[in-house]
Amino acid sequence: MDIKYLKTLVKLLDESNLNELEIEEEGTRIFLSKKIEPIVASTQLVAPQTGAIPQFSSPTPSQLVATGTNEEEAQDNNKSNLHEVTSPIVGTFYQSPSPDSSPFVKVGDSVKVGQTLCIIEAMKLMNEIESDVAGTIERILLGDGNPVEYGQVLYLIKAD
Repeated sequence: MDIKYLKTLVKLLDESNLNELEIEEEGTRIFLSKKIEPIVASTQLVAPQTGAIPQFSSPTPSQLVATGTNEEEAQDNNKSNLHEVTSPIVGTFYQSPSPDSSPFVKVGDSVKVGQTLCIIEAMKLMNEIESDVAGTIERILLGDGNPVEYGQVLYLIKAD
């Protein structure tokens, strides 16, 4: 095995966005994988260019609750028949594909399995979050640009 070739492959993997690289050539198989460090969210975010602390918008009441229910009724609904869609990654929550376009879904919208609900940006990659149940959007728990943690509930869906 050529060490220079192996070093070139390691450098290629290190400088790319790939996490794994597998090559099979002339009966020899090479598998390289990056060690992925966990991302720890900070309580204070600072913009790299300006050093400013970004301002995040909070969701409006109409985005949070579809009906005029009080908090106690909403908690009872959460326990009974609402499905939680959680974040699979740490990142930044966006309701639409771009700032000037309409959101993927709104409170009251019907959704299908596999339908895109939002985007979570993580390490400059846009990750579409899809519904894993069919139903109606009851609550959207975050506003555009808000940071999101792994496992944090994003949507409550009343399953069909």
